[in-house]
Amino acid sequence: MMALYPLKYSDYVEKYASENGLDKYFVYAVIKTESDFKTDARSNVGARGLMQIMEETFDWIKYKKGDSDTVYYDMYSAEKNIEYGCWLLGFLCREFEDADCVAAAYHAGRTNVNNWLSDRQYSSDGKHLDHIPISDTAHYVDKINFTMKTYLSLYSAK
Repeated sequence: MMALYPLKYSDYVEKYASENGLDKYFVYAVIKTESDFKTDARSNVGARGLMQIMEETFDWIKYKKGDSDTVYYDMYSAEKNIEYGCWLLGFLCREFEDADCVAAAYHAGRTNVNNWLSDRQYSSDGKHLDHIPISDTAHYVDKINFTMKTYLSLYSAK
């Protein structure tokens, strides 16, 4: 089972998870779900690398970080991709109190999640999502949760 849920790139995951206040197993779950640990992964919409960073998102993170040296092609680098992906997850964790909202925002964008949280049809308390209206995003959140629980069960007691 551990072969299916590896701890690849652990130096980078642990460094950037720690810098951004993230649970490393959450980062592993995102990488496993997004790319299955393939640094050269490229989605049909152009997202790149381990954590599948879109170019528009890359540009925004680069601006927020004040990073003038990194280029979008660097998202194929394990370290740079994990650095940028963890920065984004950390940002989303500070914005949203709920892990499902963080995962949904990583997949569907902050604007969508904020809109859903402000709509009683999708959120009864404005902090948690009772229903995710995009089925792909709902499935993504379920996959992240399942994968995170698997990582925790395999590695957290070791």
